[in-house]
Amino acid sequence: MRIETRAIHAGDRKKAPPAVPVTTPIYTAASYFYDDMEQLDRVFARTEQGFSYSRYDNPSNHALEELAASLESGHGALACASGMAAIQIALATALEGRPKRILASYALYGATISVLHKVFEPLGVEVEFADMCELAAVPSCGCVLMETMSNPLLRVPPIDRIAEMARAAGAAVIVDNTFATPLLVRPMELGANMVVESATKYLAGHGDVLAGLVVSDAAHYDTLRMLSRAYGPVLGPFECYLTMRGIKTFPLRMERHCENACRVAEWLKRHPRVERVYYPGDPQHPDAATIERLFAPGLRGGMVSFEIKGAGREEVFRMMERLAMIVPATSLGDVHTMMLYPMMSSHREVPPAERDRMGIRENLVRLSVGIEAAEDILADLATALENR
Repeated sequence: MRIETRAIHAGDRKKAPPAVPVTTPIYTAASYFYDDMEQLDRVFARTEQGFSYSRYDNPSNHALEELAASLESGHGALACASGMAAIQIALATALEGRPKRILASYALYGATISVLHKVFEPLGVEVEFADMCELAAVPSCGCVLMETMSNPLLRVPPIDRIAEMARAAGAAVIVDNTFATPLLVRPMELGANMVVESATKYLAGHGDVLAGLVVSDAAHYDTLRMLSRAYGPVLGPFECYLTMRGIKTFPLRMERHCENACRVAEWLKRHPRVERVYYPGDPQHPDAATIERLFAPGLRGGMVSFEIKGAGREEVFRMMERLAMIVPATSLGDVHTMMLYPMMSSHREVPPAERDRMGIRENLVRLSVGIEAAEDILADLATALENR
């Protein structure tokens, strides 16, 4: 089945006599019992599919994980309480039995950089940053970490070629696919070992749930589940339900996000107050050839970043305060358009020298283009960008 169909059907409608629910219910039970103790023993031993304790597995989680694995072409998945929990357990899984060294893209979400510096380095893990778009070789390391589209400047690394180099070096590859979603790019089909998604964003899509997903290949799945049983980062059953409900319409929403973002980017390029626009659909994008090779035809994502001419922090704040419909809030991928100031939020904790290296300047804002009428988005931007 095509991804649009799998988004609706995968994970649901498990046989549960006397009738089969058309959508997966919210299973709130913390634990489960069996009349046959030998069967419970097999479930605990994981030699038989079943449920015993919700930190290990839960029917609501299981349905979402089956759906996520189907969308990303993986062997299995883990539903986590946030995207950052997913990043952390994916990194721990990748480093199991490998050199404690991470090669990370220097262009990453600020909280991911904080996890590398504040969690993994104090544990003795070496972290090296590199420009993934210009990477010529993968040095000896345990893990390579990158984003499909970097946050917030939307660079796109050649995932397939990096995965090939990493495989030769014995390293695992983790790709954060939040910005692209499996509708645009499926990194595991390009050689990645694990894919991380902040399901809070495009997959759930309505700004009402906090969730993360790790999709794994067969080689890493048992380690991922073992660490999950120990760490306990699991997503609650109600959040699983909300995420599955959102995913059913995500391909339709994502197509509209892409369509609107294209119109917004073209409009911004012509605006006299805009200095530069960052958008993967721009023919002049530095990674245009990679994007053409890896992305689904005609789909370039719903994210647009842009710089305002001569603006500093105060000018950006005043512009954002003039927004009437666009929501000036921290997140992305919701049905409504959102604007974020990276210096204040997503990359606040990143040291200034690292921000400079990433190209994040004071006049940069990030726009998550929603699915409203494009004309209304443009009208709100026009009013906010008036030079008052």
